[in-house]
Order: sequence, then structure tokens, then C-alpha cells
Amino acid sequence: MKWILNLFPRPLLIRLSILFRPLLDLFFRGNRFTDPINQKSYRKFLDYGYHNIRKNVLCPGTLSLERHRLLWLYLSRKTTLFDQSLRVLHVAPEQAFYKAFKAIPQWDYTTTDLHSPLADVRADLCNLPFDSESFDLVICNHVLEHIPDDLQAIKEIFRVLTSGGQAILQVPLEQEREHTFEDDRITDPQERARIFGQYDHVRIYGKDYFKRLESVGFRSQPIDYTAELSPSEIEQYALPKGEWIPWVQKG
Repeated sequence: MKWILNLFPRPLLIRLSILFRPLLDLFFRGNRFTDPINQKSYRKFLDYGYHNIRKNVLCPGTLSLERHRLLWLYLSRKTTLFDQSLRVLHVAPEQAFYKAFKAIPQWDYTTTDLHSPLADVRADLCNLPFDSESFDLVICNHVLEHIPDDLQAIKEIFRVLTSGGQAILQVPLEQEREHTFEDDRITDPQERARIFGQYDHVRIYGKDYFKRLESVGFRSQPIDYTAELSPSEIEQYALPKGEWIPWVQKG
């Protein structure tokens, strides 16, 4: 499966997945797993991964992964963000969230990316074309690990957020790792996949990720929402037990 995906550029893959998703959604319907984003249940989730293939993690209906479902449950159950009138910037919008976020009537919702056809604004995260304090909420998930100068990207997110604004900045993070590891001499895609977890990642974050966020002025803390869920819910939603959601706020 992986070699087939690598034959196509990312924007084309997005369009193909949108085209065939309704068929996959119907074919895999059942009652073993549930995606909280669309509230539908399936007999099976798809396997997914680059270096290490994970079983039953990709929802055929929304194309959500474990982290998407975990974040959706947290936002819908533990916050009021979906009910607030917010100016929202979504960086590299995930298909799993795009339709649902766009449908929130209270949100003034803008998407940005360098290449994605889902982007309203084509832009580099290290040099955003928005005025300072333009957004109340920035969503930027699994993006920073692709960017060589991630600190500059974090500074830009801080700049465009209003005072008191919040950001959701999920990254691949190894909780047993104290310090983030990066080495710009590692350029071979296979070696990057082995060391960083994916062929186009440039680092693997450790627990000092939160210090990076705080170095530009953010307040942050890790939230383990799975600790509040029952084992049956974790299994039902196919969640990554113990994964942290970074809570980030400006000011």
C-alpha cells in the first residue's frame, strides 16, 4: 500500500481520497469501532504508517487517525471552543477535521498551507501573510516536525494569535525522550523514516517540546485526556493511550 501512495503527489492523493471515501465508508460499516467526528461505526479501521505500520487506526469514513479522534473528543467534551465565536486559522488542514470545522457556524474559519487544495491561503508557516493578533485559535497539527526552523514557525503562530488566544500544536512526541533529537545531516528518506518516524520528518520531539513553546512566550502543558476515558472507550475509538495533547495559550 505504501509504495502505491508514494506514486502520487499529495494534492492528488487528497482528491482521490475525497472521491473514494464514500465507498470506503459504506464498505467498512459495522459496530466494532466508532469515529466521534462523524458519529459512525465500522467493523474495521484501516492499517496505516510509514516505518511502523499500525493496525486498525485509519477511519475509512473521515480518514481520521488516533490523534484526530482523541483531539475531537477532548475539544467537544472538555472545552467550549466549538460554541465560541472565534477567528480560527487551521494550518495544513486535515481532511478528518476540514468539513466538520468549516461547518461550525460560530467560527470565522481560514485554512493555510503551501500545497494543499484545501487551503484558502497559500503560505509558508515561517512567514505568514496575516497581521499580528489576527486569530483567536490556531490549529497546527503534525506540521512542526517537517519544518527545519520550527522555532520561527512557533514565533509566527505566537505573533498572529490574539492575547489570550489558544493554539493546538500536536507533534509526534516520545514521552520517554528528555530532549528533542534533530540532525540536518540526515537527508535520506529511509533513514529519516527509521530515525524520525517518517520520511519527511526532520526531528523527533522529546519532553522539552514544551520549553520550546514557552521560549517564545506561550504558556503550555501536556494534557493526557485518555486518563479520563474508560478502557472500553479507548478501544471503541481506537485511541493512543497516554498520548499528550499540548495545551498552549498566549499571555
